[in-house]
Amino acid sequence: MRFSVNIPNFGDFADPRNVATLASAAEEAGWDGLFVWDHVLHRKHQGRPFGDPWMLLTAAALATSRLRLGTLLTPVPRYRPQQLARQVATLDRLSGGRVTLGAGLGGPLEDEYRSFGDTAEPRVLAERLDEGLELLRCFWSGEPVNHHGRHYEAHDVTLLPATVQQPGPPVWIGGFWPRRAPMRRAARWDGAAPLFETALHGHAPDVAEVRDLVAFLREQRADDTAGRPFDLVLGGATPTDAAKARDIVGPLRDAGATWWDERQIQDTPELDRLAPVLRRVEAGPPAV
Repeated sequence: MRFSVNIPNFGDFADPRNVATLASAAEEAGWDGLFVWDHVLHRKHQGRPFGDPWMLLTAAALATSRLRLGTLLTPVPRYRPQQLARQVATLDRLSGGRVTLGAGLGGPLEDEYRSFGDTAEPRVLAERLDEGLELLRCFWSGEPVNHHGRHYEAHDVTLLPATVQQPGPPVWIGGFWPRRAPMRRAARWDGAAPLFETALHGHAPDVAEVRDLVAFLREQRADDTAGRPFDLVLGGATPTDAAKARDIVGPLRDAGATWWDERQIQDTPELDRLAPVLRRVEAGPPAV
């Protein structure tokens, strides 16, 4: 099992220097990854400064040499695919192939989309997500791309340099379980990073629900004869007490989780403050 730190891209973490400080501390303390939210607007947290996640991750990449870096998660339908492809590829090159892209519809949909004159219709956004992900993988190849889809086009386009990781950085798909559609999508990619309708951000999910999800993902991936690696990313807040942390994370690892993503409870003032998050990071990941 591997262990990551999860931070929002607002508050103290809107400053790339703070993210670099946290990333360096996480690598030194033995964590395996750092994942950043990707919001342009979240009205619940309005009034705070927001930072661009790719700039924040660039600062983290320059401050580390081993830590896996990425977003949890990027609202792919909010981007033009060619723009997102360049941002991810540039970071992948800079970091020496350490990028993971967490992808989904994002949210709140009214804030992230309709506030800027875009549609917030989930069906349309899901179409853009699926088409955008396929186009990203094509752009990352460094080969010529010709694409004529429902939402996007590319005419004899070659985007260089290609990503270090081929056929591209791992893509983890987010969504709320027990909704089947996003986890069905996740089964087609490299990992699932679910939230749970019964567990708010920062709270560990119920082990029985995780087992149901794992069974569903295995059923969806039954025809994958290539045996591609697949990650299941679960998260929550753990105490620094080793035994108590083991009691939370151990059963989830046994149920099939491959990553534990350390988070702050969303409705606390510590969510976007450097000092308390840094204290937890410096204490090191759970030992399971």
